[in-house]
Amino acid sequence: MSALELKVPPPIVTVVLAFLMWLTPAAAGLLQMPYPARVLCAIVLVCAGQGIGIAGLVAFRRAKTTVSPVKASSASSLVVQGVYRHTRNPMYVGFVLTLLAWAVFLANPLAILWVAVYVLYITRFQIIPEERALASLFGPEYEAYKRRVRRWV
Repeated sequence: MSALELKVPPPIVTVVLAFLMWLTPAAAGLLQMPYPARVLCAIVLVCAGQGIGIAGLVAFRRAKTTVSPVKASSASSLVVQGVYRHTRNPMYVGFVLTLLAWAVFLANPLAILWVAVYVLYITRFQIIPEERALASLFGPEYEAYKRRVRRWV
């Protein structure tokens, strides 16, 4: 399965899973949950997710390092400032919150299963290979960072 490592950009994975989440209500039938405040909750979640993701992107740009998720080995610096003091993967956290917002908006509890699929897929095929590349590039500095900051939140 290592053939999938660092191959599919996370935004593509996010869009595919969002589409599968949209298809899920048809399969769920009677499991649709009514939730009057779901639109407000979805807006709050998507704003939080996009804010966290953009903060991660801005930190990478300021450090003048690659933001390409498929070229982790070309990182020129280890970013540990800003939102990276709280999570090693704010862009992926942002995508998770965005998918969660979509699940809330769809008002279908089964759609949340796709969020779990996203976390599992991104951890296995994106984050773990990125961590190997960063450990190779930045050695003890990265290992110390990993001990200080959690992978997700």
